[in-house]
Formats: sequence, C-alpha cells, structure tokens
Amino acid sequence: MKRFGIVSYNIYCNFTNYGSALQSWALQRAVDDLGEGRWESLVVDYCPDILRDKDPKDPVAHMWDTDEALRELCRRSLPAIRENADKFDAFYRGRLRKTRGAYTKENFEEIVEREGLDGFICGSDTIFCVDEFGGFEDGYYAQYPCMREGYTIAYAASFGDAHFTPESCVTLAQRLKNFKAIGLREEAMLPFVRGAVTVPVERVLDPTLLLPAEDYAPITAPRQEEGPYLLLYSRRNNPQMYEFAERLAAERGWRIVEISLRADRASEHRVFYEAGVEEFLSLVRYAEFVVTNSFHGMIFSVQFQREFVIFSREQSDTKIGELLELLGLSDRRMTGGTRPPAQAVGYQEVSQRLLPMRQRSRDFLRRALSAGLQGRGGD
Repeated sequence: MKRFGIVSYNIYCNFTNYGSALQSWALQRAVDDLGEGRWESLVVDYCPDILRDKDPKDPVAHMWDTDEALRELCRRSLPAIRENADKFDAFYRGRLRKTRGAYTKENFEEIVEREGLDGFICGSDTIFCVDEFGGFEDGYYAQYPCMREGYTIAYAASFGDAHFTPESCVTLAQRLKNFKAIGLREEAMLPFVRGAVTVPVERVLDPTLLLPAEDYAPITAPRQEEGPYLLLYSRRNNPQMYEFAERLAAERGWRIVEISLRADRASEHRVFYEAGVEEFLSLVRYAEFVVTNSFHGMIFSVQFQREFVIFSREQSDTKIGELLELLGLSDRRMTGGTRPPAQAVGYQEVSQRLLPMRQRSRDFLRRALSAGLQGRGGD
C-alpha cells in the first residue's frame, strides 16, 4: 500500500482553529476512503518557521489585535484557552493518523525514508496565503527537494485574500510548478494558476464538504446545552455581529452560547471557548441558529442544516463569498442589515448544488492520487 503525507496548517498555531483540525481530519478520511486499499495517508507533524515561537496556551504576545482592551480579555480567558488547547492536542493525538516524527525545515528531507512516503498532499486551508505566512512557505508550496522532485499535489489550497506584487507573481508561478495537480478552494486565482502550469487545475470543495454530515457522527460530542440556544461563534471581534445575535436571541427567547474570547460576557451568555473539536460540532449540530464570522462555522451550519448568518472577516471575504454563491446562499451574508433573511434556508436546493460539486472534487482527488501511483510504478 502506498502512503501520502498531508502537509497543512493545523497542529502548530497561535490560536487553535476548529476548521484547521476538521479539514485535516476530513481530508485524511476522504483520501483513505478513495484509496480503497491502494493507499493511505498520514498527517505530517510539520511546523513552519513562522509558527515555531507560537504557543496556543499563551497566545497574547502574538495576537494580531493591538487593542489593549481586547488583549486583556484574552488574558482573562487564559484558563479556557489552555483547556481548549489541551482538547485540541487530544484530538490530534487520538483522531488523526500522524507521522511518527515531527518535522521542520532542518529535517524535512528525512521524512520520505523515515515515514515510508510515496508522495505528498498540500492542503487544505490558507496555505498559499503569503500574507499569513510571511512569504512562500516551503512546506506548503512543496519547495523541499523531496516534494519538488517527487510526487506532490495541492488539494483545496487557498490564497485567502492575499495580495501579490508583480515580483511575487513571478515567484508564485515558479512555486506552482512544484505540483503535479492543483485543486484550489476558490475560483479567484484559477486563471493565474492555469496560466502558470501545465498540470490539471480545478476548483474543489474544502475537505470538510467532501463528507456527508453523518460521517461526523463518531466525532460529535453529545448535546452540550439544554433548551433552545443561538450559537455565536466569533473568530474576530465584531460589535455589529454581537448586537445582531443579542437582538435575535431576545426576540426568539433563546439563550446565547458563545465561542469567543469575550470573557466579559460570561455573566450574560454561556461563554464556551474551552470547547474542543467534538464539542464544537455538537454546539453547531443542536443550535437553533448560528451567527458567525468563521468560514468553517458556516460550513458546519450547512452540513448540519442549521439556520445561520455570516459576517465579514479580514482574510476570509473571498472564500466566504465564493462558497455562499456556489451554494446559492449569498443572502446569508450580513453586509449591514439588522434582520435575518426572511426565508429559511432551502436545504433541498443546497444539497442539489452541493452533491455534484462533491463528486467532482472527490473525482479530482482520486485521479490525482491514482496518477501518483502510476508515476511510481503502480501498486
């Protein structure tokens, strides 16, 4: 059986991220299912240089926010932050099949022999975002010789809302040539990428949408909160989003369960930042309504067929807007209104849009990995 290493943005971070963990879990599950015994995958324990000094148990020093009041709220949330980080560590240890070793730029060339890898999959998440990683991250752009000279594909890689200069576009075109097939999560960069390479390039779904909702049942915790509640999941402070959630919950008679660093709201809401991945899935699954500015908060609202709205967030607008358009849900994006859409989400129509794209994405991944086997002499 052949073995592919998944190189992505997940284990090492400043703040934990449900989407990063779940896209890795879902991609590994999908890759293994598609292999039908011909291949399996390992999530590579890989730390980029820019993340080496980050500590998800003490993230204040490296926060993007410079507002001292928000930084103080983060300090007050440290007990929940540390409990959350421990749960993520348990998820990565217990739910993913990982490499035996940990890898950085110093020892990455040892990985093929040490782990018995036949190729690599770079993705998903915003691994192509040069703004986020301080340039073209070698592991994410397959720049290490064993990746560049071997068989590497990208699956659901995202540029986020990155900005490229004419000079960096030249470097980008060179880096893209490291891949034997490229699946992009968003459409915006497709023309550039197709012009830069001669390998297959397609738009594909985020890995978390490759699986049907029932596949998440084994990793979804039992119901966490009794009674009807609105889930407020904030990846970035947004007063307008808070006001919207509080108004809607008061009108509908719902409690608010909140995943955020706003420890000052603990007397008003059930603030649940300590939720692990399994608990997060449960909180979305049983919510009456989800209010969020998280891309994966939106995705799991769709997976579990919850009513939701999503607010803007920097580095996320492109991916949010494109997926909403693809699913026919652009009205779920809040751009200044104070009321939820008048019509409930028509999930039957959403499924009709999603299923063919899911099949095309799985077909792309199957073809790309099968070509890797053929290129190395088959099974």
